[in-house]
Amino acid sequence: MKANKPENILTVNEIFFSIQGESSWMGFPCVFVRLTYCDLRCVWCDTEYAFYEGVDMTIDEIIEQVRSYNCNLVEITGGEPLFQENTLKLIEKLCDENFTVLLETGGHRDISKVDPRAHIIMDIKCPGSKMSHRNRWENIEYLSKKDEVKFVIKDRADYEWAKEIIKKFNLTERVKTVLFSPVFGEIEPVTLATWILEDKLPVRFQLQMHKYIWSPTARGV
Repeated sequence: MKANKPENILTVNEIFFSIQGESSWMGFPCVFVRLTYCDLRCVWCDTEYAFYEGVDMTIDEIIEQVRSYNCNLVEITGGEPLFQENTLKLIEKLCDENFTVLLETGGHRDISKVDPRAHIIMDIKCPGSKMSHRNRWENIEYLSKKDEVKFVIKDRADYEWAKEIIKKFNLTERVKTVLFSPVFGEIEPVTLATWILEDKLPVRFQLQMHKYIWSPTARGV
């Protein structure tokens, strides 16, 4: 799939209205715009269907559908939303229309040009994902106190690695929230929660709420 589509066109996997299941925005009604394709292959990925499935839509068509849900909170996700260059235009236009915009990104693509009004939720890929070599460390300098960083933890090795990254980049002071999330089905939530408590780590433990409300394999939620 080409990253540079004609002006104002994006390939969209799905647009849906649901409960925000992750981040400090967890629990709020939210409109999700899931864009197609990702150039990472995390071993625990739960949205592989978004790699290639999708239809082309204009930015105006996307925003019209977003408006139809009458909800001010919008998340741009994927796949990897920053793979498509026109995503930046979509974020800008949504911000212009006074939506609260969340951007969920894998952290391996340049975030420096993202509209500063948007709230970035950036993954830092742990070794257990098999994609940690793709982390774009330069992105950290563009994060602000309104943004969030997420570590998806598969095992103790991931946990210890994440602790070192937090310390190295002073992440708990740099961003609004550092999120620790267990890989669903790989590690028991109580195990990760116990490690955090033992170390008195100043991070936010989270579960993927939507996987407990609906089926873990359900789409559009």
